[in-house]
Amino acid sequence: MRAPLSWIKEFVEIPASITAEEISDALIRVGFEVEEIIKQGSDLTGPLVFAKVLSIEELTEFKKPVRYVGLDCGEKETRYVICGATNFVVGDLIVAALPGAVLPGDFAIGARETYGKTSNGMICSARELGLGDDHSGIMTFAEGTVKIGDDAIAGLMINDVIFDVAVNPDRGYALSIRGIAREVAGSLGLKFTDPVDALRTLTFPETGKGVSAKIADTSTASVFYLRTLSNFDPSATTPLWMRRRIEKMGMRSISLVVDVTNYVMLELGQPLHAFDKSKIQGGLTIKRAGKAQPFTTLDGQVRQLDPDDLMVCDDAQPLALAGTMGGASSEISETTTDIALEAVRFDPVCVAKNSRRHKLSSEASRRLERSVDPSLAQFASARFVQLLTENSSAQHVATVVDGEPRFAPVVKVDPAFISRILGVEVTPAQIAEILRTLGCDVDEKTFEVDPPSWRSDLLTSADFAEEVARMIGYDKIPSILPPRPKHASLTSTQKRRRAVAQMLASRGLAEVQTFPFTNQETIDSMGFVGERASTYRIANPMSEEFPLMRVHLVPGLIEVAQRNISRGAKDFAIFEMGSIFRSSQKLVPFISPDLSKRPDQKVIDEIFASVPPQAYHVAGLLVGKVENEDWQGKARAYNWQDAIAYAQDILQLCNLEWTVKRSDFAPWHPGRCAELIVDGKAVAHAGELHPRIVAKYGLPERSVAFAVGLSALPDSELIRPTTVGTMPAALQDVALIVNADVTASEVEAALRDGAGELLESITLFDRYDKLGDGKISLAFSLVFRAPDRTLTGAEVTEMRESAVAAAVKATGAVLRTA
Repeated sequence: MRAPLSWIKEFVEIPASITAEEISDALIRVGFEVEEIIKQGSDLTGPLVFAKVLSIEELTEFKKPVRYVGLDCGEKETRYVICGATNFVVGDLIVAALPGAVLPGDFAIGARETYGKTSNGMICSARELGLGDDHSGIMTFAEGTVKIGDDAIAGLMINDVIFDVAVNPDRGYALSIRGIAREVAGSLGLKFTDPVDALRTLTFPETGKGVSAKIADTSTASVFYLRTLSNFDPSATTPLWMRRRIEKMGMRSISLVVDVTNYVMLELGQPLHAFDKSKIQGGLTIKRAGKAQPFTTLDGQVRQLDPDDLMVCDDAQPLALAGTMGGASSEISETTTDIALEAVRFDPVCVAKNSRRHKLSSEASRRLERSVDPSLAQFASARFVQLLTENSSAQHVATVVDGEPRFAPVVKVDPAFISRILGVEVTPAQIAEILRTLGCDVDEKTFEVDPPSWRSDLLTSADFAEEVARMIGYDKIPSILPPRPKHASLTSTQKRRRAVAQMLASRGLAEVQTFPFTNQETIDSMGFVGERASTYRIANPMSEEFPLMRVHLVPGLIEVAQRNISRGAKDFAIFEMGSIFRSSQKLVPFISPDLSKRPDQKVIDEIFASVPPQAYHVAGLLVGKVENEDWQGKARAYNWQDAIAYAQDILQLCNLEWTVKRSDFAPWHPGRCAELIVDGKAVAHAGELHPRIVAKYGLPERSVAFAVGLSALPDSELIRPTTVGTMPAALQDVALIVNADVTASEVEAALRDGAGELLESITLFDRYDKLGDGKISLAFSLVFRAPDRTLTGAEVTEMRESAVAAAVKATGAVLRTA
């Protein structure tokens, strides 16, 4: 939103001593980011004058258009200049830069010889004067709007400061000079004059019957003002002061009627739409489209209407996409003499749906979908009639109204609550003064607050507390941590997640955060099928490229790795913690509960039933080398063992017992993927990524990954105490011959079961695959220790033999003796 200082000063008494930077700081202080301060005219010096084109000589011997133009600059003699533009004719009024002038870009103007002629100045376009980006042709002016020889810098109001203000979505009232000016006045403590005050008593004579107005569905609009005007002269031109203000706001002048609608919208914040009355059949009605049908908008695009689209229709057809863009069939043209001016306070949701459904964001929809002051339909339409009748031959015929404005309710506010929630003492008198500055009516006895008509968002005490904080300045509020509730602590789930993240970070993995969105192509390329490929489609995605919720964390990590590798990264390890979404249950329609009290349990259950299940996972991706080659040894790349080790470390950190088995889980390599099982349930997968995926995303060969479902892990103690044995340990080695299809974990489990309670640890230290006949040898070290005595040889031998016997029985193992 651009806001010229010259326009702001119409409504705020700003002393000359206050600089543009101080005004910018004032806006920032109350929550409006000023993206740029444009000091228009600071790099432009005269002489710059208005001139009239007296003659044009076409120089045809050159490849491009060249004209030798005679100008009347209010001097005794005709001045001649060379110009390449062709959009002006003899008799037009233009802007001429005379020798000695300096244009933006340090472009000095002087008399010079060119194309065989002497050019004694320059005819200027808007871009050459720094007034805009339009370089399509020379600026021209209608007869009577400017005076030949007058200073064009003053006449065009070039010297000005323009603030480019970022307006948050919840502050639609600030998409107007009225709103920005009020914020400047409130922040700096200056007097503000509301432009609406002068319009409250404005009335116009009724000279005939106007076009009828009707709201078919009161949920789509609250109030509809329709003003009819006649005797408009289509040749009427926009006054220069209005044209320049519109241009400073970043818009271009089109025609008087359209310019006045835009001017009023920029001034007050209420979008207006003018129809050619002669093209209206019957009256105007605000209603749904009702059926799918083609509709051509003002931009010339043919759009397919949805039956739910909100439209402004006459008795025969839709005429405008309500609050978004008018239709081509009823637009103001060069032959328009009778006008029907629409001003409506539309429902913001209806306008937002119109805009998003047709991917059509206009200046009108930007304001209406952010909620517009309900009273402005009356005053903005009156302002239109005032400006149009003052600057043309148009006459007011009649005003028809349907509906009535609906305002936010009166709220009883506790001043003590505001001080308590802000953490700083603010007296009731200060609160009342601040709220009145914002436009509220405050009864200081009861502290009942009536919000202003343009602030329909002020509904609770917390909303008013936010406004008080904003106006006194967030920098004035001390940074004090809130008192910790008694016995407050992180939950066991929060502690577990924090411990896992800290452990991975301490091992050198960099944490990343990706958007939780994906697409069907990614799901298919990863090889996900069944429930793992079933997800939710977003109703209003941020990007059509990613319309689905993610079903796994690893694809996002792969895309992060791909992007970083393309930028030169080679060896790194990354991890992410977050939710995944799988369509494992049918959702019930969402509800909006009453927020004035805590919902009962039934309503809470319904809310959760309307939200997709969100399993919380942690995943990591290891690419390239974990150790580079140097004088100490050779390089080592990450391998499947590293990925499995990280997954096991996470389970160990959570003090869980697990078993490992081979898996063919996508997106891992079928033969190099491990599945970690806790209490009979698979909770993690780790190993080498599928070569097809590695090749598709350009990852280093044999890149590995792990993923652990943290929300699938059973509760466990965060700390598992251990004791340090003081008695000597007894070490026994056992080598067993088993079938090749028997896993080491099965043999280990059998040895543990048979070894008894004094087994302290068991470790696989050798695997021999060359026995033949489908047999392998597995060698384990068993450590026995008693807490209170030294074990005898007989005790150790008995426990060893018991362990071997259990393994023989469970796995068919044979004790290897050689």
